[in-house]
Amino acid sequence: MHEMTLAESVLQIVEDAVRREGLLRVRAVWLEIGQLSSVEPEAMRFCFDAVARDSVAEGARLEIVTTAGAAWCNECSEPVALAELGAACPRCGGYRLRLTEGTGMRVMELEAE
Repeated sequence: MHEMTLAESVLQIVEDAVRREGLLRVRAVWLEIGQLSSVEPEAMRFCFDAVARDSVAEGARLEIVTTAGAAWCNECSEPVALAELGAACPRCGGYRLRLTEGTGMRVMELEAE
C-alpha cells in the first residue's frame, strides 16, 4: 500500500511547517490528489490517521480535494479530459496520450493553532 508511504511524507511536510511557523497543533490538512495519481482517497485517510498518532496532527481532519485528469491527444492534437489511467481518448479512441493534469498530490493548506 503506497498510501502509507505517502501519508508519512505528508506528515513530514506538516511537521516541518509546524516547526517553521511555531505552531502547536494541526486541526486540518487540505490535500490535493489528482484523479490520475493512483492514490486511493479513503486509503490515504486511513493511513494518515495511522501515521498521525502521537504527532502534532493527531486527530486532524484530512480534507481531500480531487483534481480532474487531462491529457494531450497526439492524434487529435487537442487537450482532452481523462477519467482514468489507461483510458482511450474520448474524442478519437486513440491511446497516444500525454498526461497533463491530475497526476500529482500536494499539501494545499493547514489549519493549526
